[in-house]
This record gives sequence, structure tokens and C-alpha cells, in this order.
Amino acid sequence: MHTVALWTEGELPSRKPKFPIIGLSPSEIFLSPHKEQAGYQITQQRLPIAVNGSLAYSVFVGKKPSQLINKTVRIKQIQLEQDSGKSLHDDRRSQTLIDLNRAGVGLLEVVLEPDMSCGEEAATAVKELQLILQTLGTSQANMAEGQLRVDANISVHHPGEPLGVRTEVKNLNSARFLAKAIDYEIQRQINELENGGEILNETRSFDYKLGCTVPMRDKEGKQDYRFIPEPNLPPLLLYDSVSLPAGADPQQVIDIDQIRKRLPELPSVTREKLIQQYGMLPEHSLTLLNEAGLLEFFQNVMKETRAEPKKVTSWVLNTFLGFLKQQNLAVSESPVTPSALAELLNLLDRKAISSSAAKQVFEELWRSKGKTPAHIVSEKELGLLQDRETLEQLCQATMEEHPQVVMDMKKGNPRAINKLIGLVRKATLSRADPTVIKEILEKKL
Repeated sequence: MHTVALWTEGELPSRKPKFPIIGLSPSEIFLSPHKEQAGYQITQQRLPIAVNGSLAYSVFVGKKPSQLINKTVRIKQIQLEQDSGKSLHDDRRSQTLIDLNRAGVGLLEVVLEPDMSCGEEAATAVKELQLILQTLGTSQANMAEGQLRVDANISVHHPGEPLGVRTEVKNLNSARFLAKAIDYEIQRQINELENGGEILNETRSFDYKLGCTVPMRDKEGKQDYRFIPEPNLPPLLLYDSVSLPAGADPQQVIDIDQIRKRLPELPSVTREKLIQQYGMLPEHSLTLLNEAGLLEFFQNVMKETRAEPKKVTSWVLNTFLGFLKQQNLAVSESPVTPSALAELLNLLDRKAISSSAAKQVFEELWRSKGKTPAHIVSEKELGLLQDRETLEQLCQATMEEHPQVVMDMKKGNPRAINKLIGLVRKATLSRADPTVIKEILEKKL
């Protein structure tokens, strides 16, 4: 049996890594435009801006029904650096192009400790970090656009033994590819060791078309970083109100307490409020925050509807989000507005339409931008029949036309009444409330 450790890239570049294991490195958050290129990369790597932190996240474990487990990954350090540009490899032409457009742009590297053991955990932790960065306004953290990239360091070892030799998978640009790359690399290393091979300390890349990692370069003995002080950069001093030095130059001091006071509500706090306020399941609160704009859409619907929060949650997460994913649309691109969905749920709440009619109305709203739910209900005659006398006559006629079903019902067959309800609803073109139909049938029998 092998166990796995995941971490984010955290070794000193000039040293052999102390923990050869799986790691993630959510690296880059751009801070400011560059003015000129110095010809070398500036890094705060040896004197990081922060150390010994933690990142809490929740991950689903097991098959459906899955269990939500709260986990924490330690943050070794956070450091400021500059982007050094990137290489673009063209295998077809056997060329490598150098892109220096971002060289010198400030970035932030977050180095996580080896506290994760599978691709799903790593992807979930990175998504949580991404959400925090977006909430703080630090970065849009769009992985596909290179605003957040991850390096994953992976190793396997037997329980109780030292961590194994690690490989590094560079520049992963989506949480999905991150999870796939890690899980593939875990299995590759296990197979290699079980077949008598050895794991090389190397850098690899993930080929998303083939779904596998491929070697890029050998790391052993080839790293020759020469660090020297940057004389043109003054020290960056961080203090809170307790340790603020007297007479310090305010232009060189960052007051942590003042920054903390200005922080917006973090995602974990928002999720807890949703659970407490609406009786929402934890997994529902996760989805609302993980989809850009979905929480705001939900809250706007809640402001305009009398429907129960659970019903609103169900419609937003199942029907609305399902339609978005089918057509690969963002929430901001939805043809259905929060006001339109709120009006539809109000019609459903006061029993002006049935559940099946509500779905028809939603589909028409999606196709016909500009129409209101009330207009669609009237146009397609989807409103529920409210005339009880008419419903009683339909129920009586249905019973007379299907005496055998009535006999089965009298004998205690539970399916018989459902069949009668279905026949009556069919006669009303699904415009009758099944609860009312059932009440009338039971009274007549």
C-alpha cells in the first residue's frame, strides 16, 4: 500500500527539497504593471511576507450520498516576486518562443505544505484560494487566462516511511486539469515503484489531450540560483498596533490592523450565514459561492419572492444552473433575470400554476427574452383550474369511464388513485392541482 502527500511548491530553489512529495503552487496574482525590465527576476523568497498560515476548505468524500469533510492545509509561506515571462514550445516546428510581455510584473506565490493526498483535495483547496482572492479583489484569479497558475509536487511512499522522491508538474491552468494531473502522476509513480523502477526528481508537464504527464527536464543538480540583495528596494515592514515601532516612516510601514478592518466578508463566513439564515445544506452554500454571480442572483430572487428559501435554492441550483451549464453560459449571460424567476416562483407559491406548468414557463422564459411569466401563463393557458365544481364533474366522469380502476382503489391498491389523478390531470391538460384532485376523489369514494 502506498500513501500520497500533496504540497505546494515550497522548497528553496538553491537547496534539495526537504520533503519530496506532492505539492501545489497556486502562484501568480498580478499586482502592478512593470516599467522596465531589469534583466533578472526579483523574489522575496528568502524573506517571505508571511509564514505559518493555514487554508480551510471542504471536500466531498465517497460516492452519493457523499459526505462533506472540512479540511485544512498549512501555508508554509507567501512571498512577493516578479513574473519572469514564459516559454512557448512549438513541437511541430521544433521551436521555442520567449514571451516577455509579463516579465517584471509583480506576483504573489503561496506555498502550501504536504497536507493533501489526492487530486480532488488539491483542486478544492485551490478553488477556495481562488474564491478568497476574488472576494478580496486581489485578483480575478482566472486560471485559463494565466492569472492564477499551479505547480503540483507529487510523491508516494509506504505508511511510516519517509516521503518519496517527488516530481513537479508545472503550470497547470485549471482545477480540473490539476486534479487529473495529480491522480495520473500518483498512479504512474505507484506503478513504477511496484515494477522495480525508480522515481526521478524531474519537472513534468500535463498533456490534457492525452490525459497524462510527460517529462520536461531533470531537476537533479541543474538548479543554480545565485541570490544577491537588490539595493534599490527598501525593506517592506509589516506591523500591527501592538508592535508598531516608534518613529517609523509611515511610507515604509504596512499597518496590518488597518488592512484587517477593511477586509470584506470572506467566503467561509458567507457560507455559514447562508446555512444559518436559510437552513441551506453546506454543499448548496458551496455551489452558490463557487459559481461566479450565482450568490447575487439567488439573493436578488429572495428579495422579490414569497417562496420558501428551500424552493428558491432548488430552482436556482437545479433548474437555473442546469440550463446555464447545458449551454455553457455564465450567470451574467442568462436570459432569465432574478425578477422573472421570482415572479414565476410567486405564481407557483400561490398555486396559480402547477409544478409541471412552472417548468414549461421557465423554458419559455429562457427562449423568449422579454416575456413575463404572467404573460406566458396567459398565452399558453397554463393557469390552474380553480373552479371546484368543474373539477368535481371531471373526477366523476373519469371514475365512471374507468370502473376497474375505481374497484382497484376500493380494494386498497395504492397505485389506483394515482392513476385516477393522472387521468383527471390529462383531461385538464395538466392544469389541475393534483392535491385538490386527490381530495375530491377520496371524498367521492
